[in-house]
Amino acid sequence: MSFELPDLPYSQDALEPHITANTLSFHHGKHHQAYVTNLNNLLGDTAGSSQEDLEAVIKDSAGNADKAGIFNNAAQVWNHTFYWKSMKAGGGGEPSGDLADKINATWGSLDKFKEEFKAAGIGQFGSGWAWLVVEGGDLKIVKTLNADTPIAHGQTPLMTCDVWEHAYYLDFQNRRPDYLQTFLDSLVNWDFAAENLANA
Repeated sequence: MSFELPDLPYSQDALEPHITANTLSFHHGKHHQAYVTNLNNLLGDTAGSSQEDLEAVIKDSAGNADKAGIFNNAAQVWNHTFYWKSMKAGGGGEPSGDLADKINATWGSLDKFKEEFKAAGIGQFGSGWAWLVVEGGDLKIVKTLNADTPIAHGQTPLMTCDVWEHAYYLDFQNRRPDYLQTFLDSLVNWDFAAENLANA
């Protein structure tokens, strides 16, 4: 068995005009595929095929310098799969229910949350990710460098935004703040985040 590239949860043009089919073609079909291919090559006959297998590989290799290549590729496979689900056509808007209550309780308002999430994404030097997570029952905004992922640190991700340049450069060039604002206003899948919170 080996890991396979998961299908996008929507068509390649579903997120237009915000993220183009051209970007998704490269990002999903080339970058994400390369992480899957590299991971399978590194694991050989021991490669798994399920999300549970992938999470086990990530946790087993986290912090182990001898398994850095395995961790980086496994985490990037997981992170990207999660990122695709963190967006949807017609996304944005406002969360509801328990998620909305917790965001308001933690940050005071959705606008304040957006401001701090955007700042985390902008402030991630170089490549990485901005995340909304649950840790110890509390919502937190965290950022991770390169391939690092909250699941390696005992946190439960609710949604994420990829701030590697390949995620946005074809559409936004060097305007990472505009990309993050567009993600929050027009792409974020609050239903996915709420489902993850309910299962946390």
